[in-house]
Amino acid sequence: MQHVEADTISQAAGLLGDLRAAIGHAMVGQSAVIEQVLVALVASGHVLIEGVPGLGKTLLVRALAQALSLAHARVQFTPDMMPSDITGHAVLDPSTRELRLVRGPVFTHVLLADEINRAPAKTQSALLEAMQEYQVTLEGQTHPLPKPFMVLATQNPVETEGTYPLPEAQLDRFLFKVEIGYPSSAEEAAVVARATTGQAGDELPLAEVKPCLDRLAVSTLQRLAAQQRVDGQVIDYAVRIVRGTREWAGVAMGSGSRGALALVRGARAVALLDGRDYVTPDDIKRIALPALRHRIALAPDALLEGRTTNDLLAEIIETTVAPRV
Repeated sequence: MQHVEADTISQAAGLLGDLRAAIGHAMVGQSAVIEQVLVALVASGHVLIEGVPGLGKTLLVRALAQALSLAHARVQFTPDMMPSDITGHAVLDPSTRELRLVRGPVFTHVLLADEINRAPAKTQSALLEAMQEYQVTLEGQTHPLPKPFMVLATQNPVETEGTYPLPEAQLDRFLFKVEIGYPSSAEEAAVVARATTGQAGDELPLAEVKPCLDRLAVSTLQRLAAQQRVDGQVIDYAVRIVRGTREWAGVAMGSGSRGALALVRGARAVALLDGRDYVTPDDIKRIALPALRHRIALAPDALLEGRTTNDLLAEIIETTVAPRV
């Protein structure tokens, strides 16, 4: 593996610090959520963001896209949406009598899939090829998507009427499932003050978010993350955690191998954020919950006992012996 100079790693960590600060001009608090989204960006992964309405899910995605100076698109998912509303379609050009391709919103760098669980599975699956293979097939022809490409999908965990659970195959395509919780009292007061000062409506406070990274910089950061050194013992640790999810009492379905890949990819990005060129077991632990919580299913007895996915994962991580590297 190619060695990366310490100065290069330090500069990359500085750029990511600037990006975090730029998002912070719009987003108050939620530092762990912002970090997890940045880790997914550097790891070239997609993110499912879950939280009750009004906690800033859309604001976070809009702020990220604006700070990256990348083309972005937003799709509001609805029950009557068709797959072609996302991928695009072909129309007959009356002047040439030939089919002309109309590209859908998926042909962008950052795609916000708002309330993704409001569309039926057929429409949700329109994103599968794009998320996995970074391409879209229209009228029998394959069209590559621009890179970097990232899907940030949001969903409401409490409202079930008129929603459709995401298929397991699509859930597995998300590198992370990020949960946004309620802010602290001080953070909530700061949110209200910022959103009501000098504006009358509900416009998102994005005026202070300045572009700090471009497409080339993001691609470079992703390549640097891919070159981070990962000891074999750390890889074995990630695999043991994932295998533990398949045998743990209270888990009906454990994570597949993609979970171990997510742990290692995410840990490499964490190391880059911290300005290191190597991965530690603590990096694996740091992103284990968002990387695995959507890849396991609880058994009925665990649900009856009121246990959560996070509870079981915390137990698995706690009992899996970490290597000393």
